[in-house]
Amino acid sequence: MHIEIDRDVCIGAGQCALTAPDVFTQDDDGYSMLLPGRADGGGDPLVRDAARACPVGAITVTDEPA
Repeated sequence: MHIEIDRDVCIGAGQCALTAPDVFTQDDDGYSMLLPGRADGGGDPLVRDAARACPVGAITVTDEPA
């Protein structure tokens, strides 16, 4: 699995961090970012739910490795 966050699209709603807190967090400005070592989702079953929860579609999850 590979996760990308388009930080130019992200509005800092925080839905990703609320849905999958073991993978996503927010930076000091409130924008989404991956926790260190979690670019592959870390096996978290909520990653795809977190991507769907993003109100602006800033998160892309693919089955391809990084």
